Amino acid sequence: MASPKRNIALLIDADNASPSTLDAALTILGDLGTVNVRRIYGNWSRQALKGWAALVHRHALEPQQQFDLTKGKNATDMKMTIDAMDLLYGGHVDGFGIMSSDSDFMPLAIRIRQNGTPVYGFGTRRTPEAFREACTRFIDLDALAAGESREEQGGEVPSTFAVDDELIKLLGDAWKASTRDEDGFASLSEVGQRVANRSSFDARSYGFTRLSELVQSLPNFATEKRESGLFVKRLR
Repeated sequence: MASPKRNIALLIDADNASPSTLDAALTILGDLGTVNVRRIYGNWSRQALKGWAALVHRHALEPQQQFDLTKGKNATDMKMTIDAMDLLYGGHVDGFGIMSSDSDFMPLAIRIRQNGTPVYGFGTRRTPEAFREACTRFIDLDALAAGESREEQGGEVPSTFAVDDELIKLLGDAWKASTRDEDGFASLSEVGQRVANRSSFDARSYGFTRLSELVQSLPNFATEKRESGLFVKRLR
């Protein structure tokens, strides 16, 4: 886990994010460091942001007012982008979280990553692929909520978030490219690193807390626990 001294910035598009998912986003960003910068953007005169307004003081969010300059349009995206670049070039932020399901933030996520800075995206299942893949990690908050419900009820992951063939291929390709022993097992740590180089995939988007839990649930793979960690083998 990253050092808690690392400074993380969370930028929230209040028009395209749900206040009910904030706690989950803050918890996940703990993987990167401490979320010291917490800014939320929107037109606070709108009744639709009432839910977010109730969380401003509770979570030490810094509200940024952006009036709707044209009917049907808002300046939130541009203000968030400007602030993100200011923070990036200021040199005091080690990672970003962007809460939005808006594909307009795709160029911003790409630019942040080009600087070698991780960016975690948080959105819903409706989030366009362009923004998902631009992030270092993208967490589907709908799936995350479903996973928490699964744990509470002791059931299985809802079929809505079932693992598809594309993910099986992604994991299989990463396993094939990894160093394998004579029995065909590869370190899940190495497999996970290779997956991260190709995709913004995150196990939490499928209702699991860790990659190891996801892989262990798949009949396509066998896993083996060793002193040095978990190892995985493709079966079919």
